Amino acid sequence: MNKHLLAIDQGTTSTRSVIYNADLTPIGASQLEFDQHFPNDGRVEHDPNQIWQTVSQTISEALAKAKLSPSQIAGIGITNQRETIVIWDKKTGEPIHNAIVWQDRRTAAYCAKLKEQGHEIKVTDKTGLLLDPYFSGTKINWLLDNVPNARKRAQQGELFAGTIDSWLIYKLTGGRTHVTDATNASRTLLYNIHDGCWDAELLNLFDIPASLLPEVKDCAADFGTTDTEIFGASIPITGVAGDQHAASIGQACFEKGMVKSTYGTGCFAMMNVGDKPLKSSNRLLSTICYQLDGKPTYALEGSIYIAGAAVQWLRDGIQIIKDARQCDQMAKSADPNQHVYLVPGFVGLGAPYWDSDARGAIYGLTRGTGPNEFVKATLEAVGYQTRDLLNAMNADFGGKIEKLRVDGGMTASNWTMQFLADICQTPVDRPKNLETTAKGAAYLAGLYLGICPAPDQMMERWDLDHQFLPEKDNDWAEQKYAGWQDAIERTLVKT
Repeated sequence: MNKHLLAIDQGTTSTRSVIYNADLTPIGASQLEFDQHFPNDGRVEHDPNQIWQTVSQTISEALAKAKLSPSQIAGIGITNQRETIVIWDKKTGEPIHNAIVWQDRRTAAYCAKLKEQGHEIKVTDKTGLLLDPYFSGTKINWLLDNVPNARKRAQQGELFAGTIDSWLIYKLTGGRTHVTDATNASRTLLYNIHDGCWDAELLNLFDIPASLLPEVKDCAADFGTTDTEIFGASIPITGVAGDQHAASIGQACFEKGMVKSTYGTGCFAMMNVGDKPLKSSNRLLSTICYQLDGKPTYALEGSIYIAGAAVQWLRDGIQIIKDARQCDQMAKSADPNQHVYLVPGFVGLGAPYWDSDARGAIYGLTRGTGPNEFVKATLEAVGYQTRDLLNAMNADFGGKIEKLRVDGGMTASNWTMQFLADICQTPVDRPKNLETTAKGAAYLAGLYLGICPAPDQMMERWDLDHQFLPEKDNDWAEQKYAGWQDAIERTLVKT
């Protein structure tokens, strides 16, 4: 039996394709960055066709590195940047506009209007989400209202809308399949996480025709097969989950109370809360963690818009580093007597503040502040924002989080992970495989095909690389965090 799996990890700034064997050991991978488009302040777009090109190219390169042919792949798992939305012609497959990215804030005024009209309580009760531009529903509404003839064409049944997973599945299957999974659906503002369906009342609220939307499936399911003309083989697509959900699965967070935090473009902390959704009193999101055999498992989630993207800004924006690998040494070399705080609100602030209008700010600058202090403040901001989320989770869930499992590119920074343990006063566990998002997608595909073991067995296979224990005392952490809270208070837009 063929037991190789292909994971497509379509992220916010790059696309990765990874080939795994049956033990979920990577044997070939390829990664490509793609263009970021910023047409206006607070607006972020991607070219869907360029995303598809990076997927196609990285798959070919990963297969070549693994020395495999497409016919030797048993199944495909897809994980994707969530909330980013594409609308395309259902017959030609041509997008009607660039994809609107999850970071995009153009619907802030529309969200504020809906809040003023008293709709947020109903939306939150049904979806577990807040009325914020982050989510997909308001982006779909914007595209229908602002792209010429889009609403008319949608009403005539000529268009499809979907998150990036749906777009890729449509392309991979030669336009035969329009589907998504429950985790991606749960991030749209249109999906009732209690009833497990697109919600007619919400579709009416956002003025979105149901015909636009994909069929919703479990995370491990039959999502169609690839068109033979694309890769020369018909490969089943059997696993799909949004990136943070896939990371939870890759981290084997299958027990209630387990928490993982992923550090990529943004930072996303997710706590498994079991088979019943937990409504947050601290402005966290309630979402579907994963869904298997028709049964959803729920999560509390806190989303930070900017984490690794701030390091990218250091490199590309203000050009004080040439490579992210410089950051640890520069942070170590920073003047310990300077207390510089960077609030990375470049596209607003996420949980628990949800301030769309906030923008980035730096506090505590002196004549002696230089590149080292900027780098240190940027890395520290990741720790402060994570503590914000863990504090909210502790309050909602009751009790203290005993340990934090971390993954994503930034976790390679030992300095950042040690600061995270110190500021949160919590052990931080880094696994041997940092690319847990792709691993989670591959696992889902293999689970459906019978290649990968059940969740309880996967938990036993989780491998620790290093545990970072707090080296600073609680008084130090409280003093540092108080400075962060002051910086946040000065940054939030007063209404």
